[in-house]
Amino acid sequence: MVNDPATRPAHGKAPERRERSRNGATHQGVLGPAKLNPFGDLHTLQHLSARLARGIRGVFEPLLREEIRCWAEPLVVQRFADYRAERADGLTAWLPMAMTTAGSVAHGQALCVMDGKFVLELLDLFFGGTGAAPAVLPSEFSPAGEAMVARIGSMIEGPLKATWEPLAKIDFAPGHVESNAAMLADIDGEDAVIVTRFGIAAGAARPVFLDLLYSVAALKPHGASLTGKVVGKAAEPDPAWQTGLTRAAMNVRFPIRSVLAEPVVPLSLLLNLKAGDVIPISFGTEVPIMVGNDRLGSGTVGTSNGRAAIQITQFARFDEGQMQ
Repeated sequence: MVNDPATRPAHGKAPERRERSRNGATHQGVLGPAKLNPFGDLHTLQHLSARLARGIRGVFEPLLREEIRCWAEPLVVQRFADYRAERADGLTAWLPMAMTTAGSVAHGQALCVMDGKFVLELLDLFFGGTGAAPAVLPSEFSPAGEAMVARIGSMIEGPLKATWEPLAKIDFAPGHVESNAAMLADIDGEDAVIVTRFGIAAGAARPVFLDLLYSVAALKPHGASLTGKVVGKAAEPDPAWQTGLTRAAMNVRFPIRSVLAEPVVPLSLLLNLKAGDVIPISFGTEVPIMVGNDRLGSGTVGTSNGRAAIQITQFARFDEGQMQ
């Protein structure tokens, strides 16, 4: 289990990567000159995987009942048969995820792959246990184990769709889990797949890994989006939004005040003041006009429509330093 201290290495810190060589998303010419990866660089898909890692973290933290770290490893493009050969022997959950675009019929599938021991630990936690798996793993999943894998697939479905949405509107539907990859339909050993691997770990415990495999054939309809360059083009402002923002800005209210005089008197005079005393003041022909803490300009004091008023005579000049 990801938080089981017994699985930690003797030196106290677990490796952050599965111990096998991963050379990135390269073209592996297994079948003569044929290219496994027709998309060139896969920076866009790597970016999507980094986004999905945050969503996967939100899926497994409630199941594990603790805070975890989740990260995306570099992509690999290889034959499905080679991927199967690299996986360790033992119980493994192979969950097909049908891919459907814009309500059309399914045009391909992704494959969610999890270690069987990790699934059984989650199952034990789900039923209130400590997250322990059997010492000897069974050869296949029980109905409860299959239901646990289906539950995980349903929980991953939402983050997967949200991650792909900026690039393409794809729905992912979990299918029937298999414990034997040979029983999988619609995928052949010679098919090229893009392997996206996610590490899941709590604290310094040894991480477990979840793999999402995308069929290269299934991603070909989205090739233009996967290989397109991101161009920093300024978007045109929405006229309605811009008009609403202008109206809101024009309705902001500011206090305007003017200080006629600020007489200064000694403390002895203040202490002896009583009702009826007069404090003399004097001011010039023009007084300052303030907006908040800034000087707007100056003007002369008078009356308008029977009320005291100030007539603006000049505006203050603002340099760039004052306006910042």
